[in-house]
This record gives sequence, structure tokens and C-alpha cells, in this order.
Amino acid sequence: MSAGTLAPSFGSSYGHGFARVATCTIEVTLGDPHRNVDAILTQAQACHEDGVAVAVFPELCLTGYSIEDLFLADPVLHATDAALGRLVTASAGLLPVLVVGAPVRHRNRLYNAAVVIHRGRVLGVAPKSLLPNYREFYERRHFAPGDDQRGQECLVDGHRVPFGPDLLFEAEDLPGLVLHVEVCEDVWVPVPPSAEAALAGATVLANLSGSPITVGRAADRHLMTQSASARYLAAYLYAAAGRGESSNDLAWDGQTMIYEAGRLLTKSPRFSETAQRAVADIDLDLLRQERLRQGSFDDNRRTHAERTGALRTVRFRLNPPEGDIGLRRSVDRFPFVPDDADRLAQDCYEAFNIQVAALEQRMRSIGSPKLVIGVSGGLDSTHALLVAAQAMDRLGRPRRDILGYTLPGFATSDHTRSNAWALGEALGVTFAEIDIRPAAREMLEKIGHPFAGGEPVYDVTFENVQAGLRTDYLFRIANAEGGIVVGTGDLSEMALGWCTYGVGDQMSHYAVNIGVPKTLIQHLIRWVIASEEFPAATAQVLQSVLDTRITPELVPTGEDGDVQSTEDTIGPYALHDFSLYYVLRHGFGPRKIAFLAHHAWSDPSTGSWPPGFPAEERYGYGLTEIRRWLAVFVRRFFGFSQFKRSAVPNGPKVMAGGALSPRGEWRAPSDGNAVAWLAELEHVPQTEDGREP
Repeated sequence: MSAGTLAPSFGSSYGHGFARVATCTIEVTLGDPHRNVDAILTQAQACHEDGVAVAVFPELCLTGYSIEDLFLADPVLHATDAALGRLVTASAGLLPVLVVGAPVRHRNRLYNAAVVIHRGRVLGVAPKSLLPNYREFYERRHFAPGDDQRGQECLVDGHRVPFGPDLLFEAEDLPGLVLHVEVCEDVWVPVPPSAEAALAGATVLANLSGSPITVGRAADRHLMTQSASARYLAAYLYAAAGRGESSNDLAWDGQTMIYEAGRLLTKSPRFSETAQRAVADIDLDLLRQERLRQGSFDDNRRTHAERTGALRTVRFRLNPPEGDIGLRRSVDRFPFVPDDADRLAQDCYEAFNIQVAALEQRMRSIGSPKLVIGVSGGLDSTHALLVAAQAMDRLGRPRRDILGYTLPGFATSDHTRSNAWALGEALGVTFAEIDIRPAAREMLEKIGHPFAGGEPVYDVTFENVQAGLRTDYLFRIANAEGGIVVGTGDLSEMALGWCTYGVGDQMSHYAVNIGVPKTLIQHLIRWVIASEEFPAATAQVLQSVLDTRITPELVPTGEDGDVQSTEDTIGPYALHDFSLYYVLRHGFGPRKIAFLAHHAWSDPSTGSWPPGFPAEERYGYGLTEIRRWLAVFVRRFFGFSQFKRSAVPNGPKVMAGGALSPRGEWRAPSDGNAVAWLAELEHVPQTEDGREP
């Protein structure tokens, strides 16, 4: 996706830790290396113009995979050598590292090899380690396995070059770009060469494949490629042979794909009548962070250190483009909320049931208490009440053992109050109302607050007196009724510290929503409606809640009739959840987060939106807004709110994107600061064209 042109220094994807890669097919001409080099160069030139760093072609693409005994014919081998020389010479002015398949002679054997070429130089040759010789494959008839060729050299284009399956190719001027190449069958075995290469530092794994197509094999290739990229915390580039291969006994589909840490970035059409190219920007920072966080990854290297330590590194300078070439990958606006309908439904099913199962277990372990919950009529308390009702149902207990309370204060609206009552009645819980205003006035008077004297002072004390009284009432009711207080605050509020500490909504006996981000909760409620877990009357109330503006309802409506809005005060939860995801899941800094947010949010008409998101409500944010609210997030998250998270009640971790409990995942000092993040934020442009400040 592209978000318009930015200033080169900020707009450069390479400058933000991305590398553009491509998997390419050509229409191969059997036994004609020179014509195949022409086809490769056409694709290579297009990749060069597109800013591609690594371009991977299919197995034996210089000759065709299916030429059988012609591999051993001198005319074909001589033509291959000459064509390789042409390709090397022609690559001198091209950006991409070209990875092509060719038969290569070494000593008295012929090897099925990947030749790695860059800017007029053969960086190395990686022979296929494992040769299939079963079913339709007869590779040992022509080729020698290359698994025993570690540490070798061979002759290509008149030059001695590194030869073996033990080669890593590292870009000196693009940190994190370390390439390893294997060939087709190599990835289909229990311990492929790429496993050792990844442990040794390879982040980009390329597979040149012949792989004739049969029914179901395309799905198998996806499975192997996806699992390899996930297990090795790497990008995996796969390119299979296609049009032009012999149809004697087999067929070919030209399947290509690019995976990153288990996520499919792109793929090309299969059975195409023309050459194809799949291009994506892989995130080298993401791969580095994943490996840094998963210490067992490097511990596994230590187990295999004798072999991984013996891999050889060939270094080269890529000289990547410095300007804005766009971003060739999808960036979700809502990283906690899938855009795919089936995946979203699955995530909602799992999230809801994680919450319910966790609450059930807590209730069992402490003697089947009643559940006490404050119901405001807003999203969070509505969802927490649904979780509580489902937990009671599964435990075989009556819902009247849920004690729901609406606790109207100085700013509670008739709309949210009526929603709370309607929800309580629809779910059949025990429901009551406690007006906190008399107690709040008394407290404000006792502490000498100006509001008690008639002044319209609505400061943090005014708000927290109400929030604290609500929680105090709930805890005392729990004492009296043999119950526990169910917390309703969510992950996003805890990230921002948007909760009243101690005797306030930060505290409960069990916090069922504490692992759920604000941007997911509306979809969880939609899923509850769609799944018909509750009667139709409940669904009508839930829809009314979904249509209600997010507000803490602590400050009275102003003279202009404007209701207090949480997002007007602290910023859009959409942007805060975006930042939260990349901080918790990947450890990114403000500059990269702003770059990603710009590509995700700058144009509401592009990219995907979650299912059910109303078209008329689709909005965008410019770079100025992104920077403004990112500054708020950084100051709140790193600058002062950790003390609230350090004392967070028990509650289940829900999202793979992270949790904020010091027992579940996030650990940080309560007396920390935001200095490092704010310093980096200074390098995020303040203008829409991306000019550096």
C-alpha cells in the first residue's frame, strides 16, 4: 500500500528497517540458457526499477528443470556457463541480489545449484543438499547431493567463488538483511539447511523450487513455507517452476509466495501464461525483535553451535534507495482486529471464551461467590456483564447471583442509564441503582472543593471522587453479599493510565477485560449478537450500546450541549491501540510507529477495514495528528502510568499482542520515564509532507 510521497529521509522504507524482496517466474525455454537469461534480465530490470533488494527465481531456471538427461550434455553445460557469464556482467548496474537456478559443475560431479549474483559478481553458489529420488523425481540420475560440500569453492564465469550449503550473504549497509538459499527438497526434510542458517543469523530464507504440481501440493507448499518462516522467525521466499517446463508426464503452476514469521505477505497467480513477480517489503526490525525476545531461539543455536558456527558469511553492499518508494505490505489499521471475517470471528470466539473460562476458574477456586459489577451502559461494562452471565450459565448457577448496579453521577445521561437497566433486565441479573451524587457532594464539601460552593470546577478531583465512590460502593456490596467485584476496565485504558488508582476503576477482585484492547471490544459485542449466545432482546440493547459515544460521564454537559468525550481528551483509541500493539508486540520506537501509522491511516479509501465497520464512519489521520497523539501515548504510557499497571488486579491475558500485568508479561519500573521515546519522537515530522523538524 502507498500513502503518498513523503520527504526522502522519513519516507524511505529502507530507512525504517524494511527490505523489498521478490519471487519471480519466467517462461522457461527448455535447454536454452541464453534465452532464459534474457527472460531473467527482463524481470531483474523490473525489480531494479521497483527498488527490490533480493529477487528469487525458480530451480534450474537457466535450463529448465525438466530436461532430464540433457543436463549431462556438453552443449547445454557450455551454454549454461556462457549464459551465467552474461547474467553476471549484466547485473553490474542492477540493485537486486539475483538468486537463480543452474546446473553447476564441480570436480567430477554436477550439482543442482542456486547461484547468487550481485552487481557484476557471483557472491556464491549453494548446491541442493537433498535430492529427491522417489515417485516422479530422478535427480540422483544427474546430480550429486551438496550436503557434504561445506567450505568448498567452485569455478563460475572464470572466477573461484564460495560453494556449499553453508553460505550466508549479508548486506553491510542494511542491518538485518542476511540471506540463505536452499533448493526445493531441502525444506521438506525434518532438519533443513535453512534451520541451521536461521540459527546462525539468516533472516531471509530463499527456496528455488521446481516442484511439479499435483492436486493438493500448493496447500502443502504453503504449509511448509509458512511453518518454516514461523519456526525460524524469518522471511521465507519461495519460487516454483511454471510455464515452459515439459509436459511429458507432469504439469507446473509457477507458484510463488513470501511469508514473514508465519504471515503471508504476498503470492503470485498460479498457472499464469506470462511471467509473474510477487513483491513485498519484509520487516527486518520485526524479525530482529522477535528473535531478541524469544531467548530460546538463541539457546537452540547454542545446542547446535558446532555446525552453525561453521557457516561462512559473504558480505556485500546493497546501496538501497534512500527515497520514498512506498510500502509494499498491508498495515492493519487495527492490529488487534483482523480484517478477514473468518479470522475475526475465530479471534472473538477465543477472546470471549478465554475471559469466561478464566472467570469460571476464579469463581470455583474461591467458593462460588456472587459477582458484583458496575454497569454504566458503555462498551466495557456491557461486555464484562456478558462474560459474567456466560460464566454463571456454564457453572449452572442462576444469573440473579450477578449483582449489577448502575451508579449515576453528575454527568450520567438518561441514554446510558436506560441502556444499563435494559441490559440488566434482558440478561435476568439482579439489578439496582445507587445514586452517588449525595455522597459525592458531601465528600467534595468535606475536602473544600469549589464545586461544593457552586463553582463549575470539574477537575481531576471532581472526577475521581465519583469514580472512587462507585468502586467503594461495589467493594462494600461484595463484602455484604459474599461476592467479588468484577473489573470492567480494558487493556487500552490501562496502557494510558485512564483509570482512577486504588479506590477507583483501576481496582477490582478480578479484571476480566484487562487483556482486551478497546478497539476489539465493539467487535466482541457484535460477535455475541451474531452468535446468538443471548436472546434477541439482549441483542437490541447491545446494538444501542455499540451506537453510544465513548465517555466517562464524569463531567456535566457543557452549555454548548457537548458531552464529555474520552477520545477528545486523550486521543483516538484507534491510534493508541496501534501504538500499543507495536510497543508491546515488537518493541518499535515512535519514528517507525509513526511511519507505519501513516501508511495505515492516511487514506481511508485504501486498504481493508474490519468486517462490520460502517462505511460512513471510516476515517483517516494525517501525519500531524498521528504525531500529536503518539506524543500523548508516549508520555502517558512511559512517563507516569506504570504505577497503575504494577498494581493491576488479576485478569487473563487475551491477545498475542501483549498484556500489561507484571505477572502476565509487561514489567517496567513505576518510577521510569519517557525520555528516550520523546527524544526519538523529535525525529518524527510535524508536517504532512514528512519534512524533518
